[in-house]
Amino acid sequence: MEVRGKITGICTSVDIGTPKRNIHQANLIRNFGVEGDGHGGPHTDKQVSLLSYEKIQAFTGKDAEVKEGAFGENLVVQGIDFSIYPVGTQFRSGDVILEITHKGEICEVCKMKKTPGECLMQKEGIFCRVVMGGIVTEGDYLHLED
Repeated sequence: MEVRGKITGICTSVDIGTPKRNIHQANLIRNFGVEGDGHGGPHTDKQVSLLSYEKIQAFTGKDAEVKEGAFGENLVVQGIDFSIYPVGTQFRSGDVILEITHKGEICEVCKMKKTPGECLMQKEGIFCRVVMGGIVTEGDYLHLED
């Protein structure tokens, strides 16, 4: 069975530790991350952050109004439970290949906790490095690489 999820949000912010806004399309740069995003850079293996759409929806069920990027995630993906995949797993969208480098995040200075009241990235977030770059657009699919 093919594993694939639909990208429902592509988000960036200039600063680290702040909510991101949905820009709907982005250039992912090899060994850097999302062009224009504060988390990008060759110095980090947390170049791109992913969060499951379903995890956001479950949180939203707690009567919180949450927009894409509220937890600092770069890509919101519907249909993939990232928690079951180990570090080293690769996903592809078109030419873009992402490799999981970290699961979860401990963040001491994080503005996301103040707005939605909890940060899903700490428990549910996945961090990747960009193995191959390219353009991603809302509506594109992310596939598990074999």
